[in-house]
Amino acid sequence: MKYFLGIDNGGTYTKSVVFDQNGKEVGSASGQIPMITPKAQYTERDMDYLWQENVRSIKNAVLNAGIDSADIKGISFSGHGKGIYLWGKDGKPAYNGIMSTDGRAYEYPVRWEKDGSADKLFKKTYQKILTCQPISLLKWFQENDPSVLENTRWIFGSKDYIRFRLTGEANAEMTDFSGSNLVNLKTASYDYEILKFLGLEEVWDKLPPLKYSTELCGRVTEKASRETGLAAGTPCAAGMFDIDACAIAMGITNSDNLAVIAGTWSINEYISKTPILDKSVMMNSLYCMPGYYLIEESSPTSASNHEWYINMFMKHEKAECKEKGESVYKLADKMVTAIAPEEQDIIFLPYIYGSNYNSRGKAAFVGMDSHHTDAHILRSVYEGIVFCHKVHLEKLLKNCDQARAVRLAGGVCNAPVWIQIFADVFNLPVELIDTKELGAFGAAMAASVVSGEYENLEKAAKDMVKLKNTVYPIAENVPVYQKKYERYLKVSNALEDYWND
Repeated sequence: MKYFLGIDNGGTYTKSVVFDQNGKEVGSASGQIPMITPKAQYTERDMDYLWQENVRSIKNAVLNAGIDSADIKGISFSGHGKGIYLWGKDGKPAYNGIMSTDGRAYEYPVRWEKDGSADKLFKKTYQKILTCQPISLLKWFQENDPSVLENTRWIFGSKDYIRFRLTGEANAEMTDFSGSNLVNLKTASYDYEILKFLGLEEVWDKLPPLKYSTELCGRVTEKASRETGLAAGTPCAAGMFDIDACAIAMGITNSDNLAVIAGTWSINEYISKTPILDKSVMMNSLYCMPGYYLIEESSPTSASNHEWYINMFMKHEKAECKEKGESVYKLADKMVTAIAPEEQDIIFLPYIYGSNYNSRGKAAFVGMDSHHTDAHILRSVYEGIVFCHKVHLEKLLKNCDQARAVRLAGGVCNAPVWIQIFADVFNLPVELIDTKELGAFGAAMAASVVSGEYENLEKAAKDMVKLKNTVYPIAENVPVYQKKYERYLKVSNALEDYWND
């Protein structure tokens, strides 16, 4: 049996998972990475701690798999997009890693929209400029902490940094960097004019060589072998942005299905042979299968709001569940299941960490009265998160009307009540994949290609991806949710002037 290691670094956890050649998970381990918030809107992580946590999870995953590390024939990576990880000329991190939820550079997209730079960039990158993209963060450093840029040797994404520590070779991966506003999507290469538009020429020689997802990007070094227990010389593929990893792990190899990921961010996407150039969607980037674009609608409005609610308002229940060895999340699911859709009419805007498009938008509960219980309020949180996903989904469906089903990923897949709400609100079948760790699985599929086990990701997906089950909409729930969704839109739109004031 041949084995492949997928290493996934998301917004909260690092996960290392060993899969066999049939796509079956045989061993895994994870570690939580603390968030550092030195100021409002700053979200960072210690890069050395991140590496050490990866080392621990790699060791434990191989141990839990019960195999010899020499039987791992390939390694690859997935990780959160956006944000930035800077490596210094002195052989150390040049700064803390900056995450995709960071908002310090909020002024630059606004500035560039006003002075016309955004329009110039769009003709090359096919993207709106986001606060958390490397392009915005690099400008922030240039104007606020230039010594960091002066000391920077390499500009990495999260997974590129981990691969660099494992192989000693500096590379940037295409799916990740094609969503950074640093890459010309026409030529699939860096473009000096992009930097010149924005006065960032000084970072040109700090951009690592671009590689495609399944390309060889070095091998495990002797030093990394001693640290992790992996066999020196094991080939490492470039890997991919975690939303690509989840999509390919869900078998998204054509435009028949939409991929929805309910995690820290609300990710909604499909793949296309052509980009969408009318600015009706948030993001075009290059997919992990050459020849395809990933068409994306996203915002930080998903299950992280659920996590916030539990930590803020269910502290007592959380403590009780911990004492009993039970899950507070299962308790929350049970509470929500006890309330029928038509019994709850509170509208929740899931904007704790930001809204769909208005950077000033804040979370809100609207329509509460004295008869509402904590279960009613909690159901509104579940529904509000899914309604925000639907806002994104409707934008995608205007350009992808052939989609027959949604493939769902994220922690919500552990809860039948969540899955049913998605199916009812979307009024589409929801398909689930038979693996929990989709980001690591997509990375392992890239590892299977770099090892020579499969010719490409499409063939790997055909053999390794397996559907678990399909959940269909409940007919009587669909009009109930449609009415509530229309109210959700009214509330959201009504508050726009307030946020902008």
